[in-house]
Amino acid sequence: MLLWVGLGNPGAEHAKQRHNIGFMAVERIASRHRFAPWRSRFKGEVSEGQIAGQRIILLKPQTYMNASGNSVQAAAAFHKIPIGDITAFHDELDLAPGKVRVKKGGGAAGHNGLRDMQRAFGSPDFQRVRLGIGHPGHKDRVHGHVLGNFAKVDAEWLDKLLDAVADAAPLLAEGKPEDFMTKVALLTQS
Repeated sequence: MLLWVGLGNPGAEHAKQRHNIGFMAVERIASRHRFAPWRSRFKGEVSEGQIAGQRIILLKPQTYMNASGNSVQAAAAFHKIPIGDITAFHDELDLAPGKVRVKKGGGAAGHNGLRDMQRAFGSPDFQRVRLGIGHPGHKDRVHGHVLGNFAKVDAEWLDKLLDAVADAAPLLAEGKPEDFMTKVALLTQS
């Protein structure tokens, strides 16, 4: 069993924020792979299904971003899912818009959701799917950029990226992150 976590800010007023691309990714996976309807559990919203023969629990923590770890840790403990079988989908400033990288472990790079997951588990050794949102150019503009809504001009690459992540999800479920990244890159080429 795998636990895939979309990191974001809960609430309809935050739905289009760049910080919510993690929520958007797991929602597209749930829709594409016909997961069960979302329900409230573990201080979050949960949907369950199968991809590539793997049972997967999708989780969108409904806590503040800096308390996401509580929701993730509760779901992992209940289902006895080891940290190595947890994947966090999150926004990444240091990647160009629409680019994707997968890595295991590492620092939080200023991301409060990742930092809190590390705190909750006492370890950074979970997998991350880093979804590029681009950098605004200066550190003083980062907060507004991350919490700002995607612009209309972003719609085309964003939709293409979310579709590609959902289409390539079986490779991630099979433990083939390099193949997943390659397929997403191929599917998102203009």
